[in-house]
Amino acid sequence: MFEITFTESALKDLEFHRKFDQVQVFDAVPEQLAHEPETETHHRKRLRETDVPQWELRVGLFRVFYNVAGEERRVDVVAVAKKEHNKLYIRGEEAKL
Repeated sequence: MFEITFTESALKDLEFHRKFDQVQVFDAVPEQLAHEPETETHHRKRLRETDVPQWELRVGLFRVFYNVAGEERRVDVVAVAKKEHNKLYIRGEEAKL
């Protein structure tokens, strides 16, 4: 089992959204990432155009960006964005990852 941590920045990203959305993300992250976070699935994919973050998890309209420290068995959530159409927004501002 992998330990899951949220960076301070990722927690601030979540605080920007409604409590309902926060709970949705907090519930999905351990369910999806506690076991085999480096396995691509329908909801998880490795990002190819960037080194940080390495992975993306889809949770409804939200995208959770994370890195995996395999030897330490740790997942670090580094950002949480909301997807609207073809754009990502972090704390209400369009983001480029």
